[in-house]
Amino acid sequence: MVKKYFGTDGVRGIANTYPMTSDIALKIGMAAGLFLSNGSHKKRVVIAKDTRLSGYMLESAMTSGFTSVGMDVFLLGPMPTPAVSLLTKSLRADLGVMISASHNTYEYNGIKIFGNDGYKLTDAEEIDIENIIQNLDNLNIDRQKIGKAKRLEDAQARYIEYIKGTIDRKISFEGLKVVIDSAHGAGYRVSPQTLWELGAEVISIGNQPNGLNINHEYGSTSLNNIIQRVKLEKADIGIALDGDADRIIIIDELGNIINGDALLAIIASEWQERGLLLNDGVVATSMSNHGLEEYLVNRNINLHRTDVGDRYVVEFMKEHGYNIGGEQSGHIIIRDYATTGDGLLAAIQILAIMKKYEKPISELSERMKVIPQILRNFRYDKKQDIDISEIQEINKVAQKKIGSEGRILVRLSGTEPLIRVMGESRDELYLTKTINEVIQIIESKFS
Repeated sequence: MVKKYFGTDGVRGIANTYPMTSDIALKIGMAAGLFLSNGSHKKRVVIAKDTRLSGYMLESAMTSGFTSVGMDVFLLGPMPTPAVSLLTKSLRADLGVMISASHNTYEYNGIKIFGNDGYKLTDAEEIDIENIIQNLDNLNIDRQKIGKAKRLEDAQARYIEYIKGTIDRKISFEGLKVVIDSAHGAGYRVSPQTLWELGAEVISIGNQPNGLNINHEYGSTSLNNIIQRVKLEKADIGIALDGDADRIIIIDELGNIINGDALLAIIASEWQERGLLLNDGVVATSMSNHGLEEYLVNRNINLHRTDVGDRYVVEFMKEHGYNIGGEQSGHIIIRDYATTGDGLLAAIQILAIMKKYEKPISELSERMKVIPQILRNFRYDKKQDIDISEIQEINKVAQKKIGSEGRILVRLSGTEPLIRVMGESRDELYLTKTINEVIQIIESKFS
């Protein structure tokens, strides 16, 4: 069955426009609650959101949906996505909900749902919920079962203490000057507070959300402000989160960008040396630079690739017993402590490694030698119905063009109306020429 509402990372779209309407949010709440109808215990759900204006509308609608089918709701307010995963487990809730469109601008919003184990729902579970939505009018809902909703006042403190506990309590970040950019998003309070409590000198930017400025000129997809601030402050490191704080990009003390691939290399090496890396492997996606693979192989660490999307990385890690994985875009999953990407968790692991070796982040990141990579996006009319077979055919043509000189991946974005093209080759001029030819093919077909 093809999913109608859920995509690669929950439900997402323009707020107040189908499917991101209060009506659909209410139905998702009802259906998800009914999905859990087995068992006699009182069901509970935790709901958090980022700082988008539309979060109020969707939070209220989902609360109404859940309580209408007898579930009790704990409202966390603005909190990172990984905090929802954590608190779903610690509060023994049956479901967790994050209302966020991640790195997208404020016009968008989304709904991510976690099970009682803290992991995102599977495709099969999402299809079950969609089936219930289609049959809501025919279901006999118990009118006597109505749940309650209340705010959980100590949610931020719980998350902060948990994150601090993932590193040795003897470690202090005293002496480190850190610029933290929270993208005017969900981490705007907890992220700088955590770093300060661990002893760092903290310069916080992107920390004044107004409902409309999330991810605008700040955060992991808009790095100019943090690069300039790191240079101005002569900081040791810059940490850029996205709107729901589940991904991270780092800026070194020289103003250079360090993406998720390099962070995986640093963390995996450290965990291997400490004997903590499970099964001598790391999980990444098809987008990760081949330089990461070469670096890991030289350390006798295998790199396993999945489809693009942190949920697929997590599923592979869970199924095959790996504990370090992530994406080039900055989702870093440390499964000993989290069931999803966590930007703040990854940040303090990196800072702890810097303190341990007394080395700047620029030196640590030089371990991985990046192979030239070009990323291009083609935005199409979202009303177009693009068949995945058309993209697969273009991908085959692209691979033939690049030949043995490198690799090219053409794919549909799972969250935006974009066709994404990624290419790698040590011959950068040839790569640029080939990528341009592939983009021309896409433009001729879909313009």
